[in-house]
Amino acid sequence: MYLKSLQITNFRKFGNNENIIEFVDSKDNLQKNEIDIASATTLIVGKNNSGKTTITKAFETLTSSSINFNANDFNFGYLNRLLKQYSKNHFINMPTLCFKLIIGFDKNIKTDLVTNIFPFMTIENTDDSDEQSFEINIRYEVTEKETFTTNINTILFKYNNEDKKHLLFQKFLDVITETSFELIYLNSNNDQIEKSKFKLANLIKIEHIKANKNISETSLSDTFNRIIRYKYDMKGVDLDEKIEGINENITSEIKDFNNTSINNVLHKIEDGKRFEVRLSSDLTIDKLMRNLIKYEYTEQGLHIPEGQFGLGYANLVSIIGHLIDYIEKYPNEENTSKLNLIFIEEPEAFMHPQMQELFIKNINEAIKELLNGSDKKINTQIVITTHSAHILNSKIHTSNSFNNICYIATPNNEANVVNLHDEIIITSEKDETKKANDLKFIKKHIKFKVSDMFFADAIIFVEGVTEETLLSFYIDNHETLGLNKYYIAIFNINGAHGLVYHDLIKLLKIPTIVITDLDIKRTDDEKTKFTPINSLDTRTTTNATIQKYKGSDDISNIAGHYEDENLYITYQSEEVEEYYATSLEESFILQNYNNDILNNAIKKVKPQIYKEIIGAPENRKKLANNSYKLQKKLSKSKSDFANTLLYELSIEEDKVKHPKLPNYINNALDWLKTKLTTSNSGV
Repeated sequence: MYLKSLQITNFRKFGNNENIIEFVDSKDNLQKNEIDIASATTLIVGKNNSGKTTITKAFETLTSSSINFNANDFNFGYLNRLLKQYSKNHFINMPTLCFKLIIGFDKNIKTDLVTNIFPFMTIENTDDSDEQSFEINIRYEVTEKETFTTNINTILFKYNNEDKKHLLFQKFLDVITETSFELIYLNSNNDQIEKSKFKLANLIKIEHIKANKNISETSLSDTFNRIIRYKYDMKGVDLDEKIEGINENITSEIKDFNNTSINNVLHKIEDGKRFEVRLSSDLTIDKLMRNLIKYEYTEQGLHIPEGQFGLGYANLVSIIGHLIDYIEKYPNEENTSKLNLIFIEEPEAFMHPQMQELFIKNINEAIKELLNGSDKKINTQIVITTHSAHILNSKIHTSNSFNNICYIATPNNEANVVNLHDEIIITSEKDETKKANDLKFIKKHIKFKVSDMFFADAIIFVEGVTEETLLSFYIDNHETLGLNKYYIAIFNINGAHGLVYHDLIKLLKIPTIVITDLDIKRTDDEKTKFTPINSLDTRTTTNATIQKYKGSDDISNIAGHYEDENLYITYQSEEVEEYYATSLEESFILQNYNNDILNNAIKKVKPQIYKEIIGAPENRKKLANNSYKLQKKLSKSKSDFANTLLYELSIEEDKVKHPKLPNYINNALDWLKTKLTTSNSGV
């Protein structure tokens, strides 16, 4: 058997939508008498506080022998909606936590858990297909509903008024914490299953390797000493009895010293009946292990003590030690069909990027190796939670797939699960060959920093180095934009290629700006004469992104921008100084032709062209009149121009003297600020 999915409803970060986590199964390895390891690892990724740990906590809660909830285990948005209902005297809905597990199994495999799962087998599980599944619904409901209603009415009467309303929600949480809940199991037909006939802990075993953020000089000793002690226990060697014997012998040997050397002298000062010193041996197994067994690593022939392990290696060995401990202690008589979920939380702690990538690449092989050295048959699925772009990147490239990656977005501060699959990464492209090629492109391209998008507060796609340089500077240094407190990932990617990411961006729900160019199509004569564009009538664009969202290449009546939920596409749609720019450089020149910093940058990068255009006496307005010509002349020096601009901006501390960003970019940044502010406020 294997776990296919878990649905979490109203538990902590999770609400009642987009709350199903899918797991990579191990059905390909279900052959009898073989070690059963998932062919790949389920990777759960997301920013800090997105809900990754909540998934592990959900399993620990479901398999716990006790029901011990408090208000903090509920989704606060859900509780707030309930309180509004209660304020209107609507008590139909009681606070309830719901979970649904889908368990897959191969009907040809005889499971030793059949009596345990039989209550959940319905008519749907009796077809002829080899691969089948069954559903376990778990609910935690209020035990005494009348008492709960009375308690709620009490706090509503006391606190639901203008003077004390600010205390109402906290008092509501107090009532939830004091409320008793009962566990209810149901099958897919909503038939209730007697708890005496089923216990989830008999079906699923959780092993949680937590993020190791407290590595010490004895962490490895502590880990492996537990394993060694367990091995002695398994061999029937009673170490406690042996150590007690040693303590008795040593205590007996120093008895005379107690009486003759210490107490005889002490009694000359203090009455022996009131005060006496006794020395005894206090050897323990832990002390013995800590001082008897030395842990070292070898580096170029030298034996390096444990205390000098690098934190990354110490964390890696600690994880391996935990896995060894898990396998060693796994009962030989345990049900071989029992589902074992190993959750490894944030393994990237202290690891450098290359080690992170190797870890995810080889973790399955490592666990197989551990099990190969054991005669135990453990049906195991591995789940790793991480916020490491390197681990995510390695997962994609090792498997050459987006499959088995569960991304958690947090729009409005609520966990939204996106189960990534190759077939949903590219959906807008109808041509199958083009779709396959686009998917290959994303898999290859994403390793060049773009994997950071999964952990960003917002994303900005740009088409050139000038945009990338300027935006990074302005966002970091201009507080008035209101964006320097967020992690905004800026990616320089060709507009047509950027279009390939649009489906993925929509899935991730991260606010994203696409800054593209109007790319006005010009005649050969206009190109030769560097003719600026002063009207969009009858004009068309060569930009693929604009063509997609406008539905044609005609830009004579183009909108100011295009907005699609979390996606904002912007370009040079406005007339500036009587002209329409076709690129960021041209728009920047039109917007700031009289700015000293811009003039200095152009003068340094293209001194001869600058001199020819501006004339003598100098007339900076000619920069605007020749904006397209300047753009073309700068086209092969964009990097130099961007870096020169950056230098000039950096040495000028008076931000009033900085050039202004073009309006189409400022408008997009205003939209982004609104999106981020709204999301963080929970609206």
